[in-house]
Amino acid sequence: MILITGGIKSGKSTFALKKALEYKKRAFLATGVPFDGEMKARIQKHKEERGNLFDTYEEPLHVVDILEKVDGQYDVVLFECLTTYIGNLYYYELNIMEFIDKLVDKIASMKSEVIVVTNEVGWGIVPENKLARQYAETLGKTNTKLSNIADEVYLVVAGIGVRIK
Repeated sequence: MILITGGIKSGKSTFALKKALEYKKRAFLATGVPFDGEMKARIQKHKEERGNLFDTYEEPLHVVDILEKVDGQYDVVLFECLTTYIGNLYYYELNIMEFIDKLVDKIASMKSEVIVVTNEVGWGIVPENKLARQYAETLGKTNTKLSNIADEVYLVVAGIGVRIK
C-alpha cells in the first residue's frame, strides 16, 4: 500500500495519478459526493484528469465492499480520498471507528496495490468546535494506522512528492 498525504491543493491527486499510471490495470475508487456546485466541479475536473485510463467505482460509504469486489482484478486501486470518506462517515452519522477498522484491515490484506490519498489537517489552528476537532483527530489517527501498514508514504508539498517512508 502507498499512502499519499499533504495539505489541501498541494498536488496530491496529480502525484497519485502519476504513481498509479506506473501500473497496467488500474481502478479508481472515488468517495466524493456532489453536495454542491463546488464539489460537482471538483469531481468533474478529477474525471477529466483521469480520462479513460481507469475503471472508476464511485462509493461514498461502503468502500470496503468495492475493495473486496475489485481485489486481485487490478494491479492498482487508487482510493481518492480518505479525507472525504471520513467526512462522509461523519455526515451520515455512522459508526466511524467500525468503518475505519474494517477499511484498514481490508487494505492490509489486499492483493492489488492500493494508493490512498489523504490530507494532513492537523497542522494549523486547533478547531474551535468539537466536531471539527474529532474529525481532525480521527483523520490523523487513521493516517497513522495506514502509514504503519504502508510500504511507501509520500508527503506532497507545493506539487512535490517527498518519500518519507
